Amino acid sequence: MKICGTISRGIKTPIIKAGDDLVAIVVDSLMNAVKQENIVLQNRDVLAITEAVVGMTERNYASIDQISADVERKFGKNKHLGVVFPTPYSRNRFSSILRGIARGCSKITMLMSYPSDEVGNALFDEELLYKFDINPWGNVLTEEEYNKYFGKEVHYFTGINYVKYFKDLIKNENCEPEIIFCNRATAILDYTKEIIVANIHERDKTKRILQNNGAEIIYKTDEILRESVNGSGYNSKYGLLGSNKATEDTIKLFPEHGDRLVLRVQEEIKKRTGKLLEVMIYGDGAFKDPVGKIWELADPVVSPAFTPGLVGTPNEIKIKYIADNKFANLHGEALEEAMKEEIRNKPKNLKGSNETLGTTPRNYTDLLGSLADLTSGSGDKGTPIVLIQNYFDNYSD
Repeated sequence: MKICGTISRGIKTPIIKAGDDLVAIVVDSLMNAVKQENIVLQNRDVLAITEAVVGMTERNYASIDQISADVERKFGKNKHLGVVFPTPYSRNRFSSILRGIARGCSKITMLMSYPSDEVGNALFDEELLYKFDINPWGNVLTEEEYNKYFGKEVHYFTGINYVKYFKDLIKNENCEPEIIFCNRATAILDYTKEIIVANIHERDKTKRILQNNGAEIIYKTDEILRESVNGSGYNSKYGLLGSNKATEDTIKLFPEHGDRLVLRVQEEIKKRTGKLLEVMIYGDGAFKDPVGKIWELADPVVSPAFTPGLVGTPNEIKIKYIADNKFANLHGEALEEAMKEEIRNKPKNLKGSNETLGTTPRNYTDLLGSLADLTSGSGDKGTPIVLIQNYFDNYSD
């Protein structure tokens, strides 16, 4: 029996820039790691590539002016727009999008959810709601009322007051800012009926609610820059979602051609090693920080592209449950052999059975992408690719 289970290794690469040959860099870096660390590659090992370097090498960038141009094209010039539930409260993620929207209109009324955004970035400690007996689903708070209760509060990790930060961004684009607070999307309709829905995971629901209650012109952020505008990059599925600040005046968009890349990388590794690795692109993982309460996923999906072998969810029994119940009278070698046989003979679909209690099957790409995100980090580790081995093994192997 193998002693080691899943192994995740961050692999260093050269510094990657726009236009570089990413297939060559990824495969060469993997081969260098294999040689240096005496790694033995196996079929179904997983190679994960961070979306940041994919979008970068694709040259998938857009400027603030190009975002602004698409906003004006959709709504017209000098409009009063509502921006509903901006997500995430972030300098890296939403600030450049907001600047582009502000540059393309004359006034923004921004409806902010509180005490946190959709993915858990908090404006203030949730306990203050109870202290002041405030219902965030009730009446709309004006900025003045908000500041009376919470104005001195800052983000737990960044130390930023995002209400002031977003307001200043809008003003600096010569756009009139108005910020209101409520967790009901329909609150915006008392201010304007021309709206940009700016949350991520509930965006379709938010848009539908607003459409059913009288919104006149409405777009989601995933519907802005779905095609090139004035020579910009674009993402035909996610628009501005998944973008990151690149420079003060540009953003890097989510990869557009990731499906091609993963297949090319898989093919090149097969040529050079004879092994069929699974390849995926990953963004933010899906996991919740227990201190800051952020559940991280500021991208629309964990993995925007992956090879076909990564489709599906685990089909696993819960060893602890089987040991305590079916094999309660077995110990030692007899228990080990019985458990291996149980795993080998498990049904192809365990969904709904007691044997799976506590396994929480999620998509392989969500699990593997979260592992890769935690392995690579987002700072100066310099490991934009991650090799994951033994992931599809089990106790019987």
